[in-house]
Amino acid sequence: MKILFIGDVVGSPGRDMVDEYLPKLKQKYQPTVTVINGENAASGKGITEKIYRRFLEKGAQAVTLGNHAWDKKEIFDFIDDAQYLVRPANFPEGTPGKGLTFVKTPKTEVAVINLQGRTFLSPNDDPFRKVDELIEEAKKRTSIIFLDFHAEATSEKQAMGWYVDGRVSVNVGTHTHIQTADERILPGGTAYISDVGMTGPYDGILGMDREAVLKRFLTNLPVRFEVPKKGRSQLSGFLVDVDERTGKAKKVNRIQINDDHPFFE
Repeated sequence: MKILFIGDVVGSPGRDMVDEYLPKLKQKYQPTVTVINGENAASGKGITEKIYRRFLEKGAQAVTLGNHAWDKKEIFDFIDDAQYLVRPANFPEGTPGKGLTFVKTPKTEVAVINLQGRTFLSPNDDPFRKVDELIEEAKKRTSIIFLDFHAEATSEKQAMGWYVDGRVSVNVGTHTHIQTADERILPGGTAYISDVGMTGPYDGILGMDREAVLKRFLTNLPVRFEVPKKGRSQLSGFLVDVDERTGKAKKVNRIQINDDHPFFE
């Protein structure tokens, strides 16, 4: 089984890259399950129902979120009915939505978990204790578990990787938008990468217009950050080959598509 993950989709440039390249990636790699992080998909912050459904129509089986989950208020109108939209499971008790979903495949199911780190982010519930609970719940139905850990600190991401090694099939890091080159299979059989990177503007800064970000650093004044509508774009992804019987990762492949790393079919 192959699992394809598309990293943080940012605004319309990111959505356009998904439209263009997800069909090509699916044709080339034939993934069984595709997961997209869409927490920045609507103008750089949040997600709408239309965008969520667009991702599913384009071939994703699940969409994960993160710290911008609530930035588009309409999410409260549909998140409880969105079966394959997964927000961080360690958000406070009573938060709308869910942090775990199951995607059916021809032979089994894939559990998709979303968690958020606490270092330099909101003080939510402990993601380490929460993942214990979710792994136990997921293993009642499947041995294949996918975890999107949305966190700021590399140390916290690495800690989570080692904490779940051998207990989940894939642990990807998201949120920081810069793809890391530390993809590996940990000794227990868990595929790991600290950050998959972002899908969106290639010449911005973390997906935002670079002039606005530079002005913020140069003047220390409040500046409105916006996703640039023109310019080059990129797609960042992660492909993992998983043993369906054991749930262990067998092979990992970091994906980067941009003008400096063109896609070859």
